[in-house]
Amino acid sequence: MGPQSAVTSRYQESVAHYWDQEKNPVNLRLGDVDGIYHHHYGIGEVDWTVLTGPDTDREARVIAEMHRLETAQADFLLDQLGPITETHRLLDAGSGRGGTSLMAALRFGCRVDGLSISGKQVDFANNRAEQMHLAGKVRYHLRNMLDNGFEDGTFQAIWNNESTMYVDLDTLFAEHARALAPGGRYVTITGCYNDAYGRLPSRSVSQINAHYICDIHPRSGYFSALAANGLIPISVVDLTAATIPYWELRQQSSVTTGIEEAFLTAYKEGSFHYLMIAADKV
Repeated sequence: MGPQSAVTSRYQESVAHYWDQEKNPVNLRLGDVDGIYHHHYGIGEVDWTVLTGPDTDREARVIAEMHRLETAQADFLLDQLGPITETHRLLDAGSGRGGTSLMAALRFGCRVDGLSISGKQVDFANNRAEQMHLAGKVRYHLRNMLDNGFEDGTFQAIWNNESTMYVDLDTLFAEHARALAPGGRYVTITGCYNDAYGRLPSRSVSQINAHYICDIHPRSGYFSALAANGLIPISVVDLTAATIPYWELRQQSSVTTGIEEAFLTAYKEGSFHYLMIAADKV
């Protein structure tokens, strides 16, 4: 596959270029802690003692704590997939550098496929799978999640971990429903803007959109697109309060990116929500 073979528009080309060039310490240094590289945020209570103690290793303590919270988020997502056996197949749509896929393979012992339109991310993730002796279980592909190339009914579960804001939801969920086995489970953890706050995204949400070259969807958009494609929610969890401590710690870390204040403002003013949605194919 050529470097642009997974993209179908100029917008997707710009997104792929962004992630091909991205080498942000907030992703790389956290992944260096244990070799599991995430591209999502964290949940749970912060151990604030990481900010106290000797200055000589304060930075390492903060980095490790942020990574622990991000791993907790991925663990929570995997908890929602339902009963998974070694015979099942799983799909990580928008897999980034592959952390959640590797965690799934280690937990369930089944085959996991990941998709990204960034060739650099795909190469990085496949190298990590080989280094962790999981290449026989986990494989990453330079493919578009809107046209994943797998046969109908291939997967028992599919997830998006903070990647739905780059695509049209109706198109995405139609493709997921096609690739899911009957009774299969779809899970997403995502930021979405609050319809009750206003018809359009708030200023803070717009700043997040501009920073990541994405288009954050309204909360209502998820449920209407899921229902339209035969994906019926079984569980919805508001993780907004659970993610705020992560952002407060990140704001005091050495790997800030300048977007932390926009996230905290959006969450605290109520214009932005961090949701987990699990839905079954009917």
